[in-house]
Amino acid sequence: MNKVGKPALVTLSAARSAPNEPGRISALMLRHGTLELRYYKPPMPDPQTPHSRDELYIVTEGKGHFVRAGERFACGTGDALFVAANVEHRFEDCTPGFAVWVMFYGPEGGEQDYR
Repeated sequence: MNKVGKPALVTLSAARSAPNEPGRISALMLRHGTLELRYYKPPMPDPQTPHSRDELYIVTEGKGHFVRAGERFACGTGDALFVAANVEHRFEDCTPGFAVWVMFYGPEGGEQDYR
């Protein structure tokens, strides 16, 4: 841990062995401000429902499909996937061992797009 009490490094090895947080289907690995870093191994079928904050997924292992608001995308190790708050999404047809980092961030209801 560093001076602010948060780990500077969260390893994939640690995530693989971390238990899911009680009442959740993912393991909480880091929380800082609005950021939550979790490790998620989706069961098939993936039971996710829309979340109240924006999310970024990074595929750590395997391949499958990501469905967001009716669109379907093939994804695999190293790919990044974004879903805005309150948008329906899930993983489908994933290989055994498929897993992702998931980062929740920002305010309830999601961030504004400031282009």
